[in-house]
Amino acid sequence: MLSSEDCGKICSTIRTFSPAVRFVGVLGERGELLAYSRRKDLEPLLDSKSTHYQFSHIAIRTGLDAFFDKSLGKVKFVWEERDGVQIIYFTIGSLHIWMSIDKMVVRSEVLRIIDSCLPLVKEYSLKL
Repeated sequence: MLSSEDCGKICSTIRTFSPAVRFVGVLGERGELLAYSRRKDLEPLLDSKSTHYQFSHIAIRTGLDAFFDKSLGKVKFVWEERDGVQIIYFTIGSLHIWMSIDKMVVRSEVLRIIDSCLPLVKEYSLKL
């Protein structure tokens, strides 16, 4: 398990990758929010209850995805394009890094953010 200091460091580092990152959080195995960083100029898109459901959904989905790891390999990241926001999440052991990105950001910028996150994910995965 990563320390709360490590979780906070992950959030603050990812927020520096692009001004388009709205929110980044580290979630526990059951979807509990361990650390986060939010862009100061924004209101959250989800209320507290919806946020809890979203994070729980990620934990459940990741657990189900693990069923296919032996055949397909581990999931590196998931990128969702929604009408109002883009969402990316990564897994570090039993933890999840979840981030939202402005909807109007071009795909090449989203890919740059993903490429910036992958070495960080690998670094912290090696600490486990």
